[in-house]
Amino acid sequence: MAADGKSIKVKIFGSEYPLRGESEELTKRVASYVDQMISTIHNKIPEQPPLTVAVLSALNITEDLFKEREKNRSLTTLVESEVARISEYLDQFLNTGV
Repeated sequence: MAADGKSIKVKIFGSEYPLRGESEELTKRVASYVDQMISTIHNKIPEQPPLTVAVLSALNITEDLFKEREKNRSLTTLVESEVARISEYLDQFLNTGV
């Protein structure tokens, strides 16, 4: 979280943390996502120590991030390709002098 902004108290896996962020709403959503991921992992493997649950949660969240980045790259490439194709058509149209 960014160091700017006001302090926001969030609860993650039963502990309260004062965080600073640019957006209170975003900070709360991020904290809620982390809390939900940790709770989900803990519910699946309750016998594991909290550190293991936190590491597994971090790995899952990072995997989600990497998948979204790859999806974003793919969509960006597709959009760039379509824009180039449309630009080519427009150039051809404008060069025909119609």
